[in-house]
Amino acid sequence: MVRKKGSVILCGALLFIAWNALLLLFLWGRPPIGRLGPGGGGAEPGEGREWGEGGDLTGEVMRLAEEVEKELETQQVLLQQIQSHRALWEHRQGKGQAKDSQRLIGGGLSDPRKAGTRAPGASVAPTAPDSDTVIPVVVIACDRVTVRRCLDKLLQYRPSAALHPIIVSQDCGHEDTARAIAAYGERVTHLRQPELGDMPVRPEHRKFQGYYKIARHYRWALGQVFNTLGYSAAVIVEDDLEVAPDFFEYFRALLPLLRQDPSLWCVSAWNDNGREGVVDAGAPELLYRTDFFPGLGWMLLRELWAELEPKWPAAFWDDWMRQPEQRRGRACLRPEVSRTLTFGRKGVSLGQFFDQYLRYIKLNSQFVPFTRLDLSYLEKAAYDRTFEEKVYSAPLVRPEELTQGGGQLRGTGPYRVQYSSRDSFKVFAKALGVMDDLKSGVPRAGYRGVVSFLHKGRRVYLAPPPGWKGYDTTWS
Repeated sequence: MVRKKGSVILCGALLFIAWNALLLLFLWGRPPIGRLGPGGGGAEPGEGREWGEGGDLTGEVMRLAEEVEKELETQQVLLQQIQSHRALWEHRQGKGQAKDSQRLIGGGLSDPRKAGTRAPGASVAPTAPDSDTVIPVVVIACDRVTVRRCLDKLLQYRPSAALHPIIVSQDCGHEDTARAIAAYGERVTHLRQPELGDMPVRPEHRKFQGYYKIARHYRWALGQVFNTLGYSAAVIVEDDLEVAPDFFEYFRALLPLLRQDPSLWCVSAWNDNGREGVVDAGAPELLYRTDFFPGLGWMLLRELWAELEPKWPAAFWDDWMRQPEQRRGRACLRPEVSRTLTFGRKGVSLGQFFDQYLRYIKLNSQFVPFTRLDLSYLEKAAYDRTFEEKVYSAPLVRPEELTQGGGQLRGTGPYRVQYSSRDSFKVFAKALGVMDDLKSGVPRAGYRGVVSFLHKGRRVYLAPPPGWKGYDTTWS
């Protein structure tokens, strides 16, 4: 069986390399962009050229070939990293199956979907990954046939089909999307939300019908995952998200901490201030606590769903999650560099924020072996102590000292910019290039009122005065 799996993995890698080789040949044989000649997609009059003309052509082809070769090298490195971690997880899973066999001989086989749960009060190392807990990825889909892009990346990067089943929950009844999902066969589980009609809403909310349907779909899908299928944890993504190479590694490494630390209620793959130049792309291993619910690729436990389901809202579920009545002082974990990227401009928000912001989010491209790292620094007591010391020992500067780039500032920071009101926060955030909106008084990506980011290569903390007393819900 092990030899057979190894052969399948090897064949998959060879097919991947062969496909990219064909892509290289295709690119080698196509004319350069901007030189397609008359009728060729936007070339200026007189710019059309035959393949034999001009000395620039050879250089252009060589440039394209070099770019493809670099991409091939990057993909090969990522595949090697994922394959090594896949082998590690299969080895661990094999050990878990041996333990299950021993339990069966002893008189009781536990449900593998519930493996990894522990008795109340039992201790567990926060950085020790659960080797046998099944963590499904639930894809919330509707009418985007481009769900294929999401599914292709999930299937490419997942280390184990047994440990990470992919469940696609489809709303809307869109048949082209249903056919696109069905094409994956047994590699995914396809669920269809049965209630497709409009929902009764107040007259002034008729234009928000889409948000009501989304909330209804989420409730149904999460109910299926936790109540019907009985999983103990799940990762939720939407059909317009592309995932990073270490997406599965990230969530599996943080699951034990989510289980153990009652001050946490989710793990998110998203940084709301994750645009290129605002994050440290050279430090993809950096992780943070945040009081803001990020969504966009997030993990929750069955216990949290049991708490939320009875009061689940009729619409605007994500903003509802950000209210203090639901958050109850708990935080999420989030990365410096996002592990998801949204590519869907189409949606109920009609592209709001996409063109001006979301399209510039930096997706992590490096594989970080999180399951081999010590992540205990994220526990609340240790994190709060270190975080507060870093923030409030940073020199206090004015925003213009950072934006104008002059003055006496030296080095990469960190520096602290202090705000004292809702208006000053919004003015400073906008000037420094980070999101300036607040939900129930909480800034995006903020923790204890502090937003951490890079500005022109310098680490900056946009922070309230020392002695933070909590969020003011009127700051919204």
